[in-house]
Amino acid sequence: MSRHRIVALSGGIGGAKLALGLYHALPRHELCVVVNTGDDFEPLGLSVSPDLDTVLYALAGLDNSDTGWGRRDETWTFMRALETLGGETWFQLGDGDLALHVERTRRLKAGEPLSAIVADAARRWGVAASILPMSDDPLRTIVETDEGTLPFQEYFVKRRCTPRVVAVRFTGIEAARPHPEVLAALSDETTEAIVICPSNPYLSIDPILAVPQVRAALAGASAPVIAVAPIVRGRAIKGPTGKIMTELGLPVSAAAVAAHYDGLLDGFVLDRADAALEREIAVPTLVTDTMMHDRDDKVRLAKAVLDFARSLTLADAGRRALP
Repeated sequence: MSRHRIVALSGGIGGAKLALGLYHALPRHELCVVVNTGDDFEPLGLSVSPDLDTVLYALAGLDNSDTGWGRRDETWTFMRALETLGGETWFQLGDGDLALHVERTRRLKAGEPLSAIVADAARRWGVAASILPMSDDPLRTIVETDEGTLPFQEYFVKRRCTPRVVAVRFTGIEAARPHPEVLAALSDETTEAIVICPSNPYLSIDPILAVPQVRAALAGASAPVIAVAPIVRGRAIKGPTGKIMTELGLPVSAAAVAAHYDGLLDGFVLDRADAALEREIAVPTLVTDTMMHDRDDKVRLAKAVLDFARSLTLADAGRRALP
């Protein structure tokens, strides 16, 4: 079992950006990315893991930087052919992307765990970091809306986040077991920092925390736990985070995100535009530029987060040394 200096908790696009920055700011084998699988589903009978694939493509250098999801230089022959047959095309599967889903489906049906399939793809594509699903067991995100109960992808892609969110819940949670390497990485005394990436707290990070034992492991970790705000100037950097917060009766602010992680954090990263919110956050904060437009931005933010983690570790060591 590998040991890692840095553990990142990630959803899809926003999380993958910081994960890529960490990957290039560290010796690459020292990063472990724990990824949400609550978004997984089975369109056309295929096993699709959108967040895992987004992180995998990003670290492998295969990602589509324009969309943030899928593969670069993708072609769409399969979807066009499917449309002529009257098949469902609301969830777009590119030809190159389709190969991963077909192979994953075949191997899952043969009894291989999801984590082994991801690890094999990462190895074949030259990814040195560990990419771990939060669990090899199926756990699905369900969105309760004013228009009824919707599986996550139907809410997110098919309905384009239009229905008003009433609640978010997770099915399969009682039977889900955390991946053993996830618990090991969170509790390892050699882990130097645990980073909650700027992913949607409710749709991407909460499913990870809902897996039995994961929240407790995070709360008891010896490494500093740092979250990066996915909200800047009262707006989500990407996706429906702000909309969901409004519909759940929460203020759309980075401070509200910090409060959502109450009891877990040792530090929080704010964008410069929200520096005035620092006084509302109960843990030490780093105020910096959190926008990630290109790889340099991602690496810059990753290095700032790692330096912040080291400062928290040193401060904690200093407090312990006091008589």
